[in-house]
Amino acid sequence: MSEQRKIRGFSLLELLVVIAIIGILAAASLPRFAEFRSAAYDSRAQQDLRNLAAAEELFRAGQPSYAAAIEDLSAFNSSQGVVIEIDRADDLGFSASSHHPSGSRIFNWDSQAATPLSSTPLARTIRETSSRESQAPVRSAQAQR
Repeated sequence: MSEQRKIRGFSLLELLVVIAIIGILAAASLPRFAEFRSAAYDSRAQQDLRNLAAAEELFRAGQPSYAAAIEDLSAFNSSQGVVIEIDRADDLGFSASSHHPSGSRIFNWDSQAATPLSSTPLARTIRETSSRESQAPVRSAQAQR
């Protein structure tokens, strides 16, 4: 009878230990997965901004000034989900910004700067924007009175 017992398989305790180990490994890997995913979105936004800069330079080669609207840049297509804006464009240079809503950084490009590409954390920028927006209606309501 003892021979049959050895052949039957794993005990309940052994199965519980294995499940606990798998759970610990999964819990430890999930935060890292989110970081990797955020970094991939940031990389996409940064590359789109570099592509926009190349398209702006191509546009400027045939025009008297840089393009003020993305629609004017036929050589540029942004990636899905990336928010990109041209902030300023004239005959001397341009500045633009990009970010992905699921990323962690906002990227800025200033063609007249010594180092044209810079970035800031996205969470801080969103908090500043939302606090400005929440204060703006209060000011306009006070101005109407």
